Amino acid sequence: MAEKIVKSDAEWRAQLSDLAYKVLRKHGTERAFTHDDFPKQPGTFACAGCGQPLFDQQTKFDSGTGWPSFWAPVDAQAVDEKEDRAFFMRRTEVLCSRCDSHLGHVFPDGPQPTGLRYCMNGVALDFRPAGAGEDDDDAPDADAEGLAGLDGEG
Repeated sequence: MAEKIVKSDAEWRAQLSDLAYKVLRKHGTERAFTHDDFPKQPGTFACAGCGQPLFDQQTKFDSGTGWPSFWAPVDAQAVDEKEDRAFFMRRTEVLCSRCDSHLGHVFPDGPQPTGLRYCMNGVALDFRPAGAGEDDDDAPDADAEGLAGLDGEG
């Protein structure tokens, strides 16, 4: 995987929309069903913070939760996982392994072949159609739609 990206809080604030900053850097959760418009064509979902490829369209599925869901990352090293005990719950947080941005959570209730559901915040993802260049390290600002409380799944 690519070299680790480290930025100051001010640099992240300047790069990201308010919602993207709250989700990616402050571990927030966007409201469900605010990112239903992702294309259905072949492509890759990259980190909105650093552009690292995270998930492939082929592993995306409709979980009915209102957040983009995948059954596997493009590479096991693309994401890091850590225990999240916030709000009296025990969950597994998913982070971008390159820039440590909060992406969402992973749950053991997904489809085969993995049985996992990577429940991601849509604002944390940048869709790149197949064949598009993936050498752009700076992802565009994510759009600012509503932010849910930190008690959501994403």
